[in-house]
Amino acid sequence: MKELLLLIKKTPFTLYVTYLLIYIPWGFGMDAFGSWVEIARFNNWWQVITCYGLYMIPISVLLKGRPFFEQYAYGFVAMGLLEFGGYYFKTSYAYPNNIIENFFGIRNFALGMALFFAVYFPLGNWVVGKLFLVIFPQQAQGYDK
Repeated sequence: MKELLLLIKKTPFTLYVTYLLIYIPWGFGMDAFGSWVEIARFNNWWQVITCYGLYMIPISVLLKGRPFFEQYAYGFVAMGLLEFGGYYFKTSYAYPNNIIENFFGIRNFALGMALFFAVYFPLGNWVVGKLFLVIFPQQAQGYDK
């Protein structure tokens, strides 16, 4: 546990800024898309910040540098808990008869969402890594994890 907290602590501030530049707009975009196609949405706008900024960024930092499928597997667990909690506590809204329910069945909705959103961790880390190299090349050069 100490090692995980140390990794969170030693991560450069500029890397967190890069994550914020990617994850927050990405979150608002996905929330808007989910509403537009009537799949699912957050019940409050600020949930994008708590979910993508305060939950997904620290997890992404911890998973950064691991193989794709390891990031995906840990991401699946993290997103499964988030999806389950969101629908259990009714902080997220799943539109009735949405495309995921129609394809996978109503009982598999949260599972389908978790399977989809788990790819955000390896994909997000890849995008952030590339952008970090462009925006902060001096810091990126010495930062391997």
